[in-house]
Amino acid sequence: MKVLVVGGGGREHALCWKLSRSPSVSEVVCAPGNPGIKQDARCVDIGVGNIDGLMKLAAAEKPDLVVIGPEAPLVAGLGNQLRAEGFAVFGPDKAAANLEGSKSFSKRLMYEAGVPTARFEVHVDLAEAVDTIRSWGAPIVIKASGLAAGKGVIVARTVKEAIDATRDMLAGNSFGDAGSQVIIEECLVGEEASCLFIVAGDTILPLASSQDHKALLDGDQGPNTGGMGAYSPAPCVTDEVADEVLDTIVRPIVAVLKKKGVEFIGALYAGVMLTEGGPKTLEFNVRFGDPECQPLMSRLKSDLGEVLLAAAEKRLDGVKLEWEAGTALCVVVASEGYPGNFDKGQIIGGLDDVEAAGAVVFHAGTAEKDGAIVNNGGRVLGVTAVADSAGQAQCIVYSTLEKLDWPGGYYRHDIGDRAVAREANNHLTREPRR
Repeated sequence: MKVLVVGGGGREHALCWKLSRSPSVSEVVCAPGNPGIKQDARCVDIGVGNIDGLMKLAAAEKPDLVVIGPEAPLVAGLGNQLRAEGFAVFGPDKAAANLEGSKSFSKRLMYEAGVPTARFEVHVDLAEAVDTIRSWGAPIVIKASGLAAGKGVIVARTVKEAIDATRDMLAGNSFGDAGSQVIIEECLVGEEASCLFIVAGDTILPLASSQDHKALLDGDQGPNTGGMGAYSPAPCVTDEVADEVLDTIVRPIVAVLKKKGVEFIGALYAGVMLTEGGPKTLEFNVRFGDPECQPLMSRLKSDLGEVLLAAAEKRLDGVKLEWEAGTALCVVVASEGYPGNFDKGQIIGGLDDVEAAGAVVFHAGTAEKDGAIVNNGGRVLGVTAVADSAGQAQCIVYSTLEKLDWPGGYYRHDIGDRAVAREANNHLTREPRR
C-alpha cells in the first residue's frame, strides 16, 4: 500500500523509516519531510499548516493510508477533512485532538472522567492567577493552555518565578494565543513516564513503555523543552503500573469522549507521574511522542503499516505487537541556545560516520544548503541505538556522538541514567550462582 505521512520532524522520520521497512508498504510519501526523511520517503514540500495543499496532495496521490504526525494539523481538523473524502486516516478528528489542543479542556475532561491528575485552576485574569499562586505557594506548575511545541510548561520553584511566568503568558504574550489561558497546577512528585497507546474506538492497544527527558540540562535542570532524549522500555513502568494506567487513565478518558459522541482513532499519549499514591496524569497528547517515537519505532518488530491501517479502519481488535528485546535509546542534539534563540544554517558534518559507528540518525530540524546538511530548528537530530541493555545502548549512542562534527550542537550527557542505575542495582542484588 501507499502511505502518506504528514509532518517533517524527528517523529515523522522515525515513522517513515519504519513504514519504509514494513512488508505491507510499497511506497511512503511525506509532506513536507526533511533531508533525512528523503532517504526513506518521497518528500513533497507542503507544510503541515497548509490544509488545502495537503488535501490536494492526498487527492493526487490517492494513498491507502494517511498518517498525521504532528498535533497542529490534527487540531486544525485535517483528519476530519480527509475522512470526509473517504481516506483511511491514522490520527484523531478535531474534537478528540482538543485533548492536546486545549489543556483547560483536557483537565476538565479528566475530572469528569475521574482520571487521577493534579489539582488545578484555569485563569485568564492575571490578578486572580497571582492570588492563586500566592495562596498555593511553591513549587507550582504553570502551563499555557494551547499548543506551545512542548515548551509551555514552567515548573516554578518559587512564587516569584511562578508569577513572572504567568505574567509572561497572560500579559507578555510569550506564547501568543496558546498562553491566553493559563493552567495553575499543584506540583506532583515522583518519576515521570510516557505511556502510549494505539486507539481505535473501544479497542486500545498499549505500546512499549518509554521515558522522556524534558529538561534542557543534565540532572533534569534548566527549562522545559520538547524533549532532549528518550528510551524504551522504562523500567519504572512495571506490568502492574501499565495495567493501572490503562484502567484508571486511558480507558476512562476514551470512554468519556465516546459519551460525548467523539470516537478516538490514532495514537494517544499519556504523560504520567508515578507518585506514592499511584500514577497521575500530567498531560495527554494525541500523537506519537517526540522523541519517544524514535526508540519505539526502533524496537517495533511488527509491520507498522498493517497496524496503523487496522486502527484507521477500526479493526484493531486482536492485533498484537512484537518488540525487540533489550533497550532503544535516543539522544536529541539541539541547536545551542534552544529553547531560546539560536542561529540557523550551521553545517552539520559527520552524520555518515555516526551511522557507520552503529546508530541511526533521525532528522528533526534539518535542511539542505549548497549540498550540505544544516540546522533549521531547535531540536535537530535524534541519535538512536538498540542494544541488549540500557547501559550498552547508552554507550553506543554517546560513543557515536563523538563523531558528530557540529560545534553549534548541544546534547545532554545523562539520557537513560535512571535505567542504567536500575540495571546496575539489579545486577548487584542478584543472588550469586552456586
